[in-house]
Amino acid sequence: MTTKERYYLTTPIYYPSDNLHIGHAYTTTVADSLARWHRFAGREAYFVTGSDEHGQKIQRAAAAKGVTPKEYVDEIVASFKDLWERLNIKYDDFVRTTDERHHRAVQAVFQKIYAKGDIYKSAYEGWYCTPCETFWLENRLEDGNCPDCGRPVELVQEESYFFRISKYADRLLEHIEQHPEFIQPESRRNEMVNFIKSGLEDLCVSRTTFDWGIPVPNAEGHVIYVWFDALTNYLTALGYPEPTELMEKWWPADLHLVGKEIMRFHTIVWPIMLMALDLPLPKTVFGHGWLLSDSEKMSKSKGNVVDPLALIAEFGVDPIRYFLLREISFGQDGNFSRRALIERTNADLANDLGNLLNRTLSMLNRYFDGVVPEPAAALSEVDRDLINHANGLGAKVDDLIKDLKINEALASIWRLVGRANKYVDERAPWNLAKQEDKAELGTVMYNLLETLRIVALLVKSFIPETGAKIWAQLGLEDLDQNTLADTEWGRLTPGIQTRKGDPIFPRIEVEKEEPAPAPKKPEKPKASEEKAPGPEGVLIGIEDFMRCELVIAEVLEASRIQGADRLLKLQVDIGSEKRQIVAGIAQHYEPDDLVGKRIVVVKNLKPAKLRGELSQGMLLAATAPDGRLEVVSVSEAIPAGSRVK
Repeated sequence: MTTKERYYLTTPIYYPSDNLHIGHAYTTTVADSLARWHRFAGREAYFVTGSDEHGQKIQRAAAAKGVTPKEYVDEIVASFKDLWERLNIKYDDFVRTTDERHHRAVQAVFQKIYAKGDIYKSAYEGWYCTPCETFWLENRLEDGNCPDCGRPVELVQEESYFFRISKYADRLLEHIEQHPEFIQPESRRNEMVNFIKSGLEDLCVSRTTFDWGIPVPNAEGHVIYVWFDALTNYLTALGYPEPTELMEKWWPADLHLVGKEIMRFHTIVWPIMLMALDLPLPKTVFGHGWLLSDSEKMSKSKGNVVDPLALIAEFGVDPIRYFLLREISFGQDGNFSRRALIERTNADLANDLGNLLNRTLSMLNRYFDGVVPEPAAALSEVDRDLINHANGLGAKVDDLIKDLKINEALASIWRLVGRANKYVDERAPWNLAKQEDKAELGTVMYNLLETLRIVALLVKSFIPETGAKIWAQLGLEDLDQNTLADTEWGRLTPGIQTRKGDPIFPRIEVEKEEPAPAPKKPEKPKASEEKAPGPEGVLIGIEDFMRCELVIAEVLEASRIQGADRLLKLQVDIGSEKRQIVAGIAQHYEPDDLVGKRIVVVKNLKPAKLRGELSQGMLLAATAPDGRLEVVSVSEAIPAGSRVK
């Protein structure tokens, strides 16, 4: 019997000093989607998350509320679990550092490293950041404050135990050099290597000035440092220190997924702890970027945190999951805004995917009473092009997911959705329906339904409710019994009765801002100067229109812009010269579709930079009420450079 590939992944365990915000939801949604995908791809996956509940910060917060630390964290941890349930997060284990099993694991780790001679007792005098639960040397402070959070630090003097991490510095550097995949992305790896080379000081791993923590074995008054405690959770979930089947099966972890601000603990302290325990190191620690609000890191002190529960209540789960996974290039900082969420939902989910499902099933009901038709053997070039877009896409998505290119994986799925929408317009089923022989129409409808079946399978790991809704409307059952192999073309059985439902993503109507007070009306012009009302009631004169120089441009080249999934970069000939134009049409056109087209552009628009690319003009396009977009173009009879007037 073939043994399945295994994939053990973790999130950080979150600190219950307050309720979680959208940034925490981002990390956990990524991890959940990865676990779901690996299972779909035929691998075993084990996904662990949890809560980090000890430390001075928690003890002080509980005292301020007049409750015990355990009472304080119990309430907040319950809110964590509620959020994960609402976000459709399916973890295999949730480790609380207040669990008895975790206490046993942490004390066993401490004792084993102590017995090896790598932990010793001394006195600590130095600086401590309570919000970050981090010790700092004075030469690493910034203006006397914590270099991570910028807040004041406290001078601490106490008897403590120390961990000889400096002893392992060279060994860790050698491991990083030999395993470049260990710290990802590369920019984080370079930061950590530089930090290690600047010199590691032995780490203080016990505290005596408070008691909310795991006691140091046989050392009255000492509690184990919160980070030494928290990092051990990845072993706790597998039953350490007992020689469990879980430990044998899943360790070392394949992926520790963490925010970039805690990379130092996960790529220096944690691997050195494992070296001291004679355990193998995790395969990859990936430090993703921050989710920013208006280009600033979210924090309660700034008042810019976003409550994911409120977003779920307003927009539903899958739009939130999709936005987090698609909008952000994994590893880089991403920006969250309500406007961007609405635009992404309307463009991708409502206009592209939802509209494709709704119009396909509507036509199927009209032409075939909702029953999946038998496709004909003969295929047109357009049919084959759609099938080629779909065939092999599952394997491509799998490769992207294994490389942690999650937003690129989703973009590749949506290119198939876009191709299917274009296919509808190219094949025009409404025209084929007028023919007596419906064989060709049946082929077109089958191709659209089969594309939707494949899309449902490909998206279900990322937006599970959406995948299930598409599957149900296609009249299919046993969604979770399907695997990556089932994304091959042609597995939809003719004769199935579909079940068209309501649109799965109604467009979100954006409330318009209150208009500014109208300016004082000018005197009424003479009859010969009166202007007819324009669109939306805006009045312009002929002189205003003539200021806009519209010309015909031939598209010479078109390409995508890396990291900007809505933009295409066009090289155009406007007759007198060649120019570059950046246009937000990538969700509606493949680059090759535009080459050779003669389009209308605004020639005298002030140049601007979009995503670092110079745009020297603007093309004209029309948008239908259902969100479909088409670039305005003319026939080849009109040469480039011709004036539009």
